[in-house]
Amino acid sequence: MNKTDLSNELAKRLSVSRCQARHFIDAFREVLGDCLLQDDSILIQDFGRFDLWIQNERNGRNPKTGTPAIIRARNSIKFKPSPRLLKKLNRKE
Repeated sequence: MNKTDLSNELAKRLSVSRCQARHFIDAFREVLGDCLLQDDSILIQDFGRFDLWIQNERNGRNPKTGTPAIIRARNSIKFKPSPRLLKKLNRKE
């Protein structure tokens, strides 16, 4: 599912326009990014937890040439789903 598919599904379920659903997705992404930079984590009950993860600088390799390279330090996100979400995903039908 891509952003367009997600916004279409949200629009249908929430009875709003696709444009409003896209604005919601964009706003959620912005709030998530801002909060992670300030607080390091976000917990959404029954959905999961987003944590800021700082990747250290490390040695790597250029996949095309095989030449060793340094991969710079960067921020990333880890997501841990809630037990309720995991239960739904692993339900046997």
